Amino acid sequence: MTSRRAAWLAGILLVAVYVATLAPSVTFWDAGEFIAAAHSLGIPHPPGTPLFIIILNAWARLWWFLPYAVATNLFSAVCTALAAALSALWISRATKSPWAAVAGAITAGAMTSVWQNATETEVYAASLALAILAIVAADLAGRSGEWRWVVLSGYLLALAVPLHLSALVAAPVVIYLAGARTDGEFDRSTALALSGVTLCVLGASRLSVVFVTAGVVSVLASRLIASRSARRMDDRTIASLLGAVFLAFSVLLFLILRARHDPAINQGNPTSFNQLAYVVGRRQYDVAGMWPRQAPIWLQLANWFEYADWQFALSFAPTVIPGVARVCVTIAFVALGIVGGSWQRRRDLRSWRAVALLFLCGTIGVTAYLNLKAGSSFAWNVVPAAARHEARDRDYFFVLGFWAWGLWAGMGAIAIAQRLRWPVFAGLAAAGLPIALNWTAVNRRMNPEASLPREVAHALLEPLPPRAVLFVGGDNDTYPLWYAQQVDGERRDVTVITLPLLGAPWYAAEFERRARLVGPDRSGGPLVLARRIADAAQKAGRPVVVALTVSRSDRSRIGRGWTVIGLSAIADPGSLNTASSRAGAPVMRVDSLATAGVRDAIDRWRAGRLAHPAVDPVHDYFMGVLSCPSLVLARSPTTAQLASLDSLCNVSGR
Repeated sequence: MTSRRAAWLAGILLVAVYVATLAPSVTFWDAGEFIAAAHSLGIPHPPGTPLFIIILNAWARLWWFLPYAVATNLFSAVCTALAAALSALWISRATKSPWAAVAGAITAGAMTSVWQNATETEVYAASLALAILAIVAADLAGRSGEWRWVVLSGYLLALAVPLHLSALVAAPVVIYLAGARTDGEFDRSTALALSGVTLCVLGASRLSVVFVTAGVVSVLASRLIASRSARRMDDRTIASLLGAVFLAFSVLLFLILRARHDPAINQGNPTSFNQLAYVVGRRQYDVAGMWPRQAPIWLQLANWFEYADWQFALSFAPTVIPGVARVCVTIAFVALGIVGGSWQRRRDLRSWRAVALLFLCGTIGVTAYLNLKAGSSFAWNVVPAAARHEARDRDYFFVLGFWAWGLWAGMGAIAIAQRLRWPVFAGLAAAGLPIALNWTAVNRRMNPEASLPREVAHALLEPLPPRAVLFVGGDNDTYPLWYAQQVDGERRDVTVITLPLLGAPWYAAEFERRARLVGPDRSGGPLVLARRIADAAQKAGRPVVVALTVSRSDRSRIGRGWTVIGLSAIADPGSLNTASSRAGAPVMRVDSLATAGVRDAIDRWRAGRLAHPAVDPVHDYFMGVLSCPSLVLARSPTTAQLASLDSLCNVSGR
């Protein structure tokens, strides 16, 4: 079998797996925002990911006969399968063993974190494809010594800025492969030039003139260095490399051009270069430096081991609690990875070093650079304060590290099969075991999870009165609503306001610009602004509504008199604008007719469905939220129902 056939085999097999488990609609977390942004050609949360949005918009138009979310989800599947095909091509050429390359690509593509990114609309699938494409281009640069591959490698690295910086985890691998010649000589000129490109990328991501200047100087300095086996870079090559880099950066101008048209999704509103720096540099967030550590180093590394245990057999124990069978399979694939790494080292030292470097950068490098808090499911007995935990588990940040180990594990399966004189099929079957052992845990086609985000959006929006102003509490309350409004065209008359985002100046300005709901005074925190918006909305005759997912304390800061209508509560007429409404105990009534209608619709959809066990509790949480209308209408609530009304529905009772 040739290397190209190996690539095709790996890619086709994995794209079939991903399509079979593809989400049939919007999913929770960022997917709803990305789909809505692609549909409206808008600007999602910082850093804006303009290249991703442009490509996604064009891709979805090619698949006009599919539901929009299915088309965008399919893009992630194709990107991940492409990464697998390119990996198989690279490893096959390096080791002269196509079957080992296919096995490695299959195991890498079956890693849980990789697979989940491949079946929803997430930027990390495209970022993975970009990283592997840059690695393959760098491998060709090192093997051939041709400058066109060096320029392409630099261009692909630079595309990480408008796509997503997570692809830059592969930069050290790209620098090494482009510089490492097959005769054992290392081309320092090429390595310095691509190191300069990496500095330019870091500078562009922060809009730092210092970093960009240092990068350009490094590229120019590569002209002065020569190796015995390679000629110096000439002026034309250096000019081409720098031109390619700044051509990639030019995609960022899309953010300014598009923001001036104020699309429906316009996070950060980067209409000027200062605001562009705010968005691209992610200044909206409290981005941690490398020191001091947000959690002890040992805990951050231990957190990675938790995520590593999810990768090979999550279906055996599909929650954050490890199981004996799952851990045993993890240990087995760790052993296969060691065997595969040793086998690759004997076959081709150059590619082994590249995979080892990718593994180190994707594990220790990511851990050191991101300086994450403890994961949302990890070490609660050690780190009890909720503020010291991430909002969700960040296993997807370590995808390239898992990918590298998957390559080794697949190669190890073939190496053992060859040693035992088993047929190649036996090695491929062992390499593909994670497909079977992860299937039920990562399959996004199973209900209720397959349609839950869309159902939550519908249940929140549909009962609302015309022109309502709806306050919600976070990403998973917001993004499915954006999807429903922008893609499905449902209830666009409703203005959705995300309370935590009101702390960002551009967000309050957006509602003043579009709906005249804020006024010139934008001082105070998010809840002060929320109260001001609610007052303005009610004076304008617009109903004010708060989702039940918003805490009771936050709701009471907005107003004191509320009536439950399904999954939300509507402010009583005049209750926000009188002095008497600002004092006394909060009042919570129930519109039984409206709430019963929501309950009946939800009950028809649920029809005995229960959320499946998972490492991410988001589905279980929202299945509980959907039970709120039934709990509110219960005539004689039990102790458990009262507790749920208080903690889950933020309603202490009727």
